[in-house]
Amino acid sequence: MSEPERPTVPAATAPAERSHAPRLALIAVLLAAALTALFWIDVRNRIGGTQEEIARRLQDIDSGSREARAVARQSQEALREAQTRITQIEGRLAESQSQQLALEALYQDLSRNRDEWQLAEIEQVLAIASQQLQLAGNVRAALLALQLAESRLARADRPQFVPVRRALARDIERLRATPAVDLPAMTVRLDALIAVVDTLPLAFDERAERVPVKDVPGGAQGGALARFGAEVWNELKQLVIVRRVSGNEPPLLPPPQAYFVRENLRLRLLNARLSLLARDEAGYREDLRASQAWIQRYFDARSRQGTDALAQIKQLSATTITFELPNINDSLEAVRGFKSRRERAPG
Repeated sequence: MSEPERPTVPAATAPAERSHAPRLALIAVLLAAALTALFWIDVRNRIGGTQEEIARRLQDIDSGSREARAVARQSQEALREAQTRITQIEGRLAESQSQQLALEALYQDLSRNRDEWQLAEIEQVLAIASQQLQLAGNVRAALLALQLAESRLARADRPQFVPVRRALARDIERLRATPAVDLPAMTVRLDALIAVVDTLPLAFDERAERVPVKDVPGGAQGGALARFGAEVWNELKQLVIVRRVSGNEPPLLPPPQAYFVRENLRLRLLNARLSLLARDEAGYREDLRASQAWIQRYFDARSRQGTDALAQIKQLSATTITFELPNINDSLEAVRGFKSRRERAPG
């Protein structure tokens, strides 16, 4: 291969190029220095801006830190206040719980005492009803007492009273199935009969026919002696009374014997009253039969008082007073058993 041909430079231009080289180098150095200065200024400006930004951010951070510290202090104060309040609330809560426990204990005590009082009252009512039932046969009063006890326990609505209420319900049903004999009403009717004994008219109306008696002779005599003799004669005529009595007429009763007839009739009715209360039906019927016979024999049975009295005796005689009375022992035993179990229970 042949070497390339080198260009030929004119000889006159070589010294000129050598004279411009230092200038170019100086310009390049100056340009580099200027560029370096510009770069340094730019970098410095950037560093200054960065420092200012960092300082501003540090300042913001510092202010934020101060605010955070202030908020933290406030939070700590609020926390301390909250802890203080929580402590106070816990103390009040503990006090409230203790008060609640005390109130619950007091309520249980009052409830227990109320139940005891209520059961004691019911037991007393049932005991009185049992006495009335056994002594006087007053079924109605016993039934009312049982219904009153059951209604009070129903209003209390306590589960522990269920056995007692069941016993009351059984006794109530037995009393309702008992024949209805109103002994108090019958006693009142007998008392009314006893009260009208004195007003019953006697069968024999003392209507007497007087015997005609001649006047005393010598009526012509005058003066005081004649008047005295006439008065004596009139008194003597009053002493002689004639009554006509047929075979069907009631016996004659002088006033003292009429008094004893009324008293005997009153005693018969009183005996009938006692037999009624004692549930002696045989004695009760015998006394009423005897009273009826006495009214028909010795008193005017056709008068209004006599008719009413006989009608009352007939109605009273038609009532049966002897039957087996039930008892309310189940209710009494249920109440007493419940009370004894509560007394044996602890606390």
